[in-house]
Amino acid sequence: MNFTSFKAELEKINVVVNEQQIAELNKYMQLLKSWNKFMDLTAICEDEAIIEKHFYDSLLSSKIVSYSDQSLLDVGTGAGFPGLVLKIVYPNLKVTLLEPTLKRCKFLDCVIEELKLKDCKVINMRAEDYIKDNREKFDIVTARAVSRLNVLLELAVPFVKVNGLFVSLKGKNALEELKESHNAVNILACELIDSYKFKLPSEQENREVLVFKKNKLTDVKYPRNYGVIKKRPL
Repeated sequence: MNFTSFKAELEKINVVVNEQQIAELNKYMQLLKSWNKFMDLTAICEDEAIIEKHFYDSLLSSKIVSYSDQSLLDVGTGAGFPGLVLKIVYPNLKVTLLEPTLKRCKFLDCVIEELKLKDCKVINMRAEDYIKDNREKFDIVTARAVSRLNVLLELAVPFVKVNGLFVSLKGKNALEELKESHNAVNILACELIDSYKFKLPSEQENREVLVFKKNKLTDVKYPRNYGVIKKRPL
């Protein structure tokens, strides 16, 4: 996928990107490739694969989620997917990129500075530490390729405002993960309100976007310590 086909595919789900945003995404891609030479940011290194598997994939939730001027937290953002891509395409979003690895945070800060992005900040913390002063603070929380859904829900949902959304970008095992997360969904007082299955155009890889709505305040005992969450998921 090149940027021309990228724009065309996005138009099919009513997402329009302008030339400035394409230029920003291209600069982001060049920085990603440059930094990736000396640190582990992504195993995907070819331009067309980055455009499709990182940029396009990060925007597919736009088919079922309306992004405007909300506050958005991207948990375990890594090299900025989907949070930084969403910020470029929806500049009015107030984005916080949460990432526990310092070197990745330095890369994200570099991209934000180079692109002169406003209302976009990087937090170098683990979710279970950052939650202490940021419970129920965000309109939307996103996560992509972070962990199994039953673990991820406990890390992410406490950040979401009541009536806000948690958007999980998953791969081919989404249905299996959703089934094993039934208990977590109930305990954390959220519900699956929408989902969208699709295939990446070139390689036909399966993807699924899961959108959860938070219905009431999360019990303050969640999230638990990460070691406990991993050992005994809800």
